[in-house]
Amino acid sequence: MDIYEEIVRLKREGRPCALATIVQSIGSSPQKEGAKMLIRDDGSIAGTLGGGCIEAEVIELSSLAIKEGLPKTVPFNLTEKHGGLVCGGKVFVFIEPIIPAPHLAILGAGHVGKALSQVASIAGFRVTVVDDRAEFANRENLPHANKAVVAEFGEAFSGIRIDRDSYIVIATRGHNHDLDAVKAALSTEARYVGLVGSRRKMAVLCRFLKEAGFTENDIARIITPAGLPIGSVTPGEIAISIMAQIIEQRRKDAFRSIDHSSCSGIIEKNGAVETASSS
Repeated sequence: MDIYEEIVRLKREGRPCALATIVQSIGSSPQKEGAKMLIRDDGSIAGTLGGGCIEAEVIELSSLAIKEGLPKTVPFNLTEKHGGLVCGGKVFVFIEPIIPAPHLAILGAGHVGKALSQVASIAGFRVTVVDDRAEFANRENLPHANKAVVAEFGEAFSGIRIDRDSYIVIATRGHNHDLDAVKAALSTEARYVGLVGSRRKMAVLCRFLKEAGFTENDIARIITPAGLPIGSVTPGEIAISIMAQIIEQRRKDAFRSIDHSSCSGIIEKNGAVETASSS
């Protein structure tokens, strides 16, 4: 499998990955400079860095790099203590996250939906807008959206990939449409489900959602009113407040550290390697 062709395929599918490359090899090591390994978002790999605990740790660190969106260079001390490696050399691995633009699906192409598609595009998001009216869901009305879809709100995601790194904003024109859109949104794994509207509207929707079999945990996923409380009034201001909240949601876990036992020893900030003591 060609690693670069696989990267292109993953990007087309909207899936993040990371490319790990040995950039320096000192002494004896199973692979030399230039060896590459692709780590997909599900932890599967293509290529190799030599196997053993190096690859296991690189997979773990790649997950962190993808979450942070930041590259990192990691030194590995190949010692007999760790994983049975007896090479005795050192390698430096550069981990580069390859992250597609985050995806925002907007249900409703009215004033707020249209303004939100523009703000989201400026923020670097891939934008899909769904509306049941062809005169609204089109390229002319939504020049900043990557995709405009004409569909009933209850079927909004039948042909749209929504995963745990996707965001959904519901901004339809009425309670009945909101209910269909919320039901569809809660059937996905979207990280964020925001509803434009008042708490009074949400109270009405909650009753119908419970009658439809949704649990308290399901309903708790809905953020309403969507957006940070900045006193927004106009469609543009509401769009800005919603995007600010989405960006906050996206970044809040970005720098959470991963607790792991290092195959390489203690990695210092200056790039030096201090061999970890055996436990």
